[in-house]
Amino acid sequence: MTDVSQARPAAVVTGASEGIGAELARIFAEKGHEVAIVARRGDRLSALAEEIASKRGKRPTVIELDLLGDGAVETLADRLAEAGLATQYLVNNAGFGLIGPAAKLDQAEQLAMIDLNVRTLTALTLRFIPELSRHKGGVMNVASIASFMPGPGFAVYYATKAFVRSFSEAMSYELKPAGVKVSCLCPGPVLTGFQARAGMSFEGLMGAMKPALVPAEDVARQGYDGLMAGKRVVVPGTMNKVMVWSARLSPRAILLPLLGTAQMKRA
Repeated sequence: MTDVSQARPAAVVTGASEGIGAELARIFAEKGHEVAIVARRGDRLSALAEEIASKRGKRPTVIELDLLGDGAVETLADRLAEAGLATQYLVNNAGFGLIGPAAKLDQAEQLAMIDLNVRTLTALTLRFIPELSRHKGGVMNVASIASFMPGPGFAVYYATKAFVRSFSEAMSYELKPAGVKVSCLCPGPVLTGFQARAGMSFEGLMGAMKPALVPAEDVARQGYDGLMAGKRVVVPGTMNKVMVWSARLSPRAILLPLLGTAQMKRA
């Protein structure tokens, strides 16, 4: 295990096996950061690491880990220390959603979603604050435009993302004196493995949300730029910005049935 003073600063990206997480890993590597990628699917992580190494020369550290497992946060910290890495940038991208009425969805799965989207994200952020402060780095928490509105038909997922945005904004203020940036990335719909895990219909998504779709690479690049610029909240895409603005101004009595109907089209 490397001495703390000799550890190499790195960007740690969770949920990096595909989608926005994989794109963020590519962009951090492109910008010259040493990268550690974390997810359950080691085969996909290894393939991503080889791809990045072929283009950038430096192979990311691969950490195959289920962040919902017992002691996962300390396991990750230990694995990073064994690799001689210190967390300069933490990207909390791991998470999932479930679409459908909360009363009909599996309760254990919904609670696991809260554990990953909220509890694990919070635990990782708090665990690495000393390293983030030492290296004057930052945290990117990946939420969603869902964080700005209630989500009937997607109720627990929307609620977890509201927590992520609120927590991120508060932490950006608390950690600013330590030289640590905290940014919340709030994308709209992005075609990744998220939809299949959530139980969403691809056809329904394309019909209802196509105008708001932003490619994962663009979302990741705007997220990276926003973090480095010290932006508290980053909403990629003009249509998504309009949706957020509209949600903030719309009475809940109008917004709830509109959102509930839209979610059913995506199920």
